[in-house]
Amino acid sequence: MQTLFFGGDVVTMEPKAPAPAQALLLENGAVRAVGSPDDLLRQAADGVRRVDLQGAALLPAFIDAHSHFTQVAHSFLQVSLSGVRSAREIRERLEAFLRKQPLAPGAWVTAWDLDPADMANGQPPDKAELDALCPGHPLLIRHKSGHMGWCNGAALQALGITPQTPAPDGGKIGVQDGQLTGYLEENAFFNALRAVPAPEKQALLGAYRCAQALYASHGIATVQEGMCTKEMLPAYRLLLEEDLLKLDLVVYTDLACFTEVWALLQGGGCRHCRIGGVKIFLDGSPQGRTAWMRTPYLGRDPGYCGYGVMTDEAVCDAFRFAAEKKVQLLAHCNGDAACEQFLRCLEKTEAQYPILKNLRPVLIHAQFLQPEQAKRAVALGAAASFFVAHVYHWGDVHLQNFGPARAENISPAADAMRTGLRFSFHQDAPVLAPDMPETLWCAVCRQTKAGRTLGKQQAIAAEDALAAVTRTAAWQYGEETKKGTLAPGKRADLVVLDRNPLRVPPEELRALRVLATYKDGEQVFPNE
Repeated sequence: MQTLFFGGDVVTMEPKAPAPAQALLLENGAVRAVGSPDDLLRQAADGVRRVDLQGAALLPAFIDAHSHFTQVAHSFLQVSLSGVRSAREIRERLEAFLRKQPLAPGAWVTAWDLDPADMANGQPPDKAELDALCPGHPLLIRHKSGHMGWCNGAALQALGITPQTPAPDGGKIGVQDGQLTGYLEENAFFNALRAVPAPEKQALLGAYRCAQALYASHGIATVQEGMCTKEMLPAYRLLLEEDLLKLDLVVYTDLACFTEVWALLQGGGCRHCRIGGVKIFLDGSPQGRTAWMRTPYLGRDPGYCGYGVMTDEAVCDAFRFAAEKKVQLLAHCNGDAACEQFLRCLEKTEAQYPILKNLRPVLIHAQFLQPEQAKRAVALGAAASFFVAHVYHWGDVHLQNFGPARAENISPAADAMRTGLRFSFHQDAPVLAPDMPETLWCAVCRQTKAGRTLGKQQAIAAEDALAAVTRTAAWQYGEETKKGTLAPGKRADLVVLDRNPLRVPPEELRALRVLATYKDGEQVFPNE
């Protein structure tokens, strides 16, 4: 089966490519040729299917360099609290959810995307407000960052948390005047998430379909599961049994369940799904003030620098594990102290296991990576994946937490280019929607919600930003010979945008629309 695309710019993203081509010929799910319509028609077989772009632009499909596929699916079964400004608005959304999906008494209710910075008083609900929100149900609310949250009294009771419960290493349980506040942070919150009952089968399958459709609607053909745990294994068995995947899914696991996930995914019949490696957490969230910094946060708690969640010994053990299994390691590290721990432990372990340099370990987020750290990362064979949309969504919060000198250098893409550090971009979905045009705009224009320009010196050109979500993201996955550019022999993973992102004014990048997405030459958005 052959398909000829013509009538618009074909942006191949091949390094040093000339001006955009005007036609692309596909055959059996792969790119056969790029060139002019007349030349490709001469190469095409009789009956070739023709797709007129009508002035739109054709590019390699976007690649999700870091997100959480199952959490995105679960978000379709939860209450969105995005943009709420009061406890009353939270209650109204919860009540609307329960009217549409009546639950048995005592059933869990989960909500997500609450950002206290959006609240009128800048504060989350207190314990009394939490208990009044959802009477008769254990309630868990996730902070927009995903690193902390709040539980009502029924949820705390179901979790067995009391004022005397010791906080786990790398986590906090909120207690004030001897009473629980409902607040859980980092590992304490992650433990609570794992204890929430899983959705029933049909609801979960429907949610996975919605998640996949969401990524496809944003032009993405390769998706990541950024942290698979043992609690998610039944869902993965179901996902594979149903052969639901149309997009490619790369799975990273915690250390504890790697062997079981490896056996599941290497057992054959796992179309579109493979294991990528392992994932660890070294710190938390800068907007939530849990990222591990070398210099203290501003404001309350003088001298407070956030904190790490793993010892050096544990981090080195994780690198050894990756080396022995010959798989990639991703490490969540936002603060410069966490980045330093990553580099320190990688250097130490790489001396014993030189193979690590070829396994492309990745600093995930790397918001406060310093130039001298970027140089060391290059020497160690590491890469970075920046959450550059932080500039818009939390740039104003970072100014309050860190001051201009530090905040303006978050997601230091230009520094990375100057030092030769390879980098991709991501949205950490469901923290943010996997909106690649917005990410391109953030990297190029670096505007905050308040309209400030934050870190003009870290802005990069549109072509370099586009490379971060195509060509370099493919390299991050070790798939640069298969994806990321449009060249003969590569997979026909494509996105059609209403305009060529390399020919629009920078301020208009955010407004680009995804018209169609193709996986291996088959249209997956919109559904035909």
